Amino acid sequence: MTKILYVEDDLSSQRLVQRILTAEGFEVVIADNGITAIESARREKPDLILMDINISGLDGYEVTTRLRTIDGLENVPIIAVTAATLRGDRERALVAGCNGYIAKPIDVDRFSDQIRAYMVGLEDKVGTAEEQAEYLLEYNQRLVNRLEEKVRELEKANTELQRVEKMKSDFVVLAGHELRTPLTVIYGYLQILKANPAIPGDETNEGSPRHLLQKVSEAVQRLSEVIQDILNVSLIDANRLDLAHEPVFLNSVVQSVLHNLRNFGPQRKLIFELGGGLKKTPVIEGDPRRLHQAIGNIISNAIKYTPDNGTISIDAEALEDVIHLWVKDTGVGVPPEELAHIFERFYVLEDVALHRSSKTAFKGGGLGLGLAVSKGIIEAHGGKVWAESPGHDEETLPGSVFHVLLPIGSPFTNVEEKTA
Repeated sequence: MTKILYVEDDLSSQRLVQRILTAEGFEVVIADNGITAIESARREKPDLILMDINISGLDGYEVTTRLRTIDGLENVPIIAVTAATLRGDRERALVAGCNGYIAKPIDVDRFSDQIRAYMVGLEDKVGTAEEQAEYLLEYNQRLVNRLEEKVRELEKANTELQRVEKMKSDFVVLAGHELRTPLTVIYGYLQILKANPAIPGDETNEGSPRHLLQKVSEAVQRLSEVIQDILNVSLIDANRLDLAHEPVFLNSVVQSVLHNLRNFGPQRKLIFELGGGLKKTPVIEGDPRRLHQAIGNIISNAIKYTPDNGTISIDAEALEDVIHLWVKDTGVGVPPEELAHIFERFYVLEDVALHRSSKTAFKGGGLGLGLAVSKGIIEAHGGKVWAESPGHDEETLPGSVFHVLLPIGSPFTNVEEKTA
């Protein structure tokens, strides 16, 4: 069956032409804007294209010119079907790459015959060579003017976007500080209450006053971490993340991260394997608190997506002027098509309907900021982070590997790690 692509944004025109051509045995595919028309033409490989000139976005002239550059569409007849009937409109359509021109309103009785004629080789001409050159020059100038107009619009939109983005970042930073102030007060009074021996019960005795205080304290700490993640993302986006410059031993950072994670949230039946390479890695220069957060988020991610009785392996090695640290898990893995997105801010792989606010529970939810923060911190240190996984499967558990590269800090190459 002969396939015709009809590019038209008017619904009544779409229905009329589709009804006429379908009754004559043609297959009609509709596209209602220029970008969709280009995509549809690539995909459908039509035998003929009917092009309305006055469509939104890219107009019919520009779409026609673009179609003529696509492999397999160079010789497909393109017929302008348009209400643009002023002097020169026909010639401009032909110069842009159309083979024919049919004015609206169409002649219902002749329309199908006109289409068949163009399909067997009928082609309209501009006129003399001089006229063709004149219209071609005019068309090229028109394209340049349109391009200049679009560039100016984009520059204006970009300026406005930057202004709004700065306002948003400033608001988030201010809101974060406003929220942290009362949280700090709450957390301080909680510690005073917990230190009071008159408070009855035990932290492990569920329902006792001391146990309730511990739960409130954990909730405040979790809320503080969420606020800090939001602040960090805003600072990273605004390129305002301040870093300390101190000697950092990755082995100590990893040990501290594991200590904190084991003492926060529900206990998990997981095996942690620390490779010998961690103790051999040289010192780097960086911000120990920020790197603790970045590596902690990566290890926390491995914990969240590894079921009980799984294994999380952490090791590192020195490679010339960088340290390569990796976190390997035996978890559910990541779909290959998602690997490029998991470090994007607010990106959440799991179903948000199953969200649980936990950093260690299996498939525990979050705001989708942890890995984005890790990426920002590591890149601010001149490093790189990426993930590898053969796929996602909650039965076979293919696992994932997260890789981190951090430059070795030359100013501290002679510093030795202190051990207790």
